Amino acid sequence: MLAANGAWDDAASRAYYAVFHAISALHFSQGNTFSSHAQSIGRFNRDFVRTGIFPIEFTAILTRLFEDRQSGDYDLSGLVSAEEANRNVKDARRMLEAIERYIQSQTQTG
Repeated sequence: MLAANGAWDDAASRAYYAVFHAISALHFSQGNTFSSHAQSIGRFNRDFVRTGIFPIEFTAILTRLFEDRQSGDYDLSGLVSAEEANRNVKDARRMLEAIERYIQSQTQTG
């Protein structure tokens, strides 16, 4: 909705936070919590990407989402373009769906 209304910075920020909270839920489902974004992202990459649970490209997507969120939230000039915001929303949706499927598979088998 934000991207559809031209709020590119806000759309980029929300895309990142949606994925960040999904990753936090993923960690929580494993009995882990972290006090910083960097810790949470680092452990996601270590425990879930490097092990092959999620594709390696999720590391690059998450890095880009974080960087665009930083620009969208803190740069006064509004540096996130329409193309970038739409790409972020699409990639965030893809990551959210994959994380949701994984958590559901773990709760069904665990």
